[in-house]
Amino acid sequence: MDAKTKELVGIAAAVAGQCQRCFSYHYNEAKRLGIDRNDIEEAIEFAKAIRAAGAQGMDEFVKRVIVQKGESK
Repeated sequence: MDAKTKELVGIAAAVAGQCQRCFSYHYNEAKRLGIDRNDIEEAIEFAKAIRAAGAQGMDEFVKRVIVQKGESK
């Protein structure tokens, strides 16, 4: 994998994992490598969609567990 791709993956992972320090590092590296702003924003939006899907999945899981335990209203 080339350096530019690694930094875009790093940006996406940082956003999905909600790591501000990681995001700052990978964003700065991406800019140093000359990665286009549009490519960075695309990686960010992709990560946000992944993060949102994970949050929705967790919400649904929590609800199922509560219902299974007979603790829902």
